[in-house]
Amino acid sequence: MTQSSVAPAAVPGKFVTFEGIDGAGKSTHVNAFVDTLRQGLASVGRTVVATREPGGTPLGEALRKLVLDEPMDIETEALLMFAGRREHLVKVIEPALARGDWVVSDRFTDATFAYQGGGRGLSLDKLTTLERWVQGTRQPDLTILFDLDPAIAAARLAGARTPDKFERESAAFFTRVREEYLRRAEASGGRFVVIDAAQSIEAIAGQLAGVFARLGLPGH
Repeated sequence: MTQSSVAPAAVPGKFVTFEGIDGAGKSTHVNAFVDTLRQGLASVGRTVVATREPGGTPLGEALRKLVLDEPMDIETEALLMFAGRREHLVKVIEPALARGDWVVSDRFTDATFAYQGGGRGLSLDKLTTLERWVQGTRQPDLTILFDLDPAIAAARLAGARTPDKFERESAAFFTRVREEYLRRAEASGGRFVVIDAAQSIEAIAGQLAGVFARLGLPGH
């Protein structure tokens, strides 16, 4: 992978991702997580870059609209996801980490394996090939997975907003997505923290406080 020209920081930045099926509630917590990180890292002069996938760059946001709204072949969908991801890595993630900043992304490659692989049924071998090509050895330092029964997630989403093409998928689709997320968590070698997203907001916030200590955040 092409590396940023920015000189490496004395203390490396960290890369944290939030994952989960639609309606699992991760977006409710990611902003509070970022705010707490910013407060903790301000004392050591570090910045937190909050970003998302699909998206994260002007090109990525344009691709996001296509991926979320337009019908397309599943391989086209996966290729667009990885095209946006490559741009995201080169323009946002790698430069931030090289500066010693922290990056928090609402979704990353695990989502592609879960949605296009588990949900759509695209070959995991093909996705693995794309993963290695696009991101080399880059993986998140920590992935926080909000795990929830698809039926509960669907009830949370009902009437909340106009659904995109993924949110309109069947319960069986989201069951497959969830199963692939859990499979990746099991195989991750400890990269994942799995949170029971059926808990109260307060209980989840308590679990996230433990994540800060694991990350070595000052004051935790």
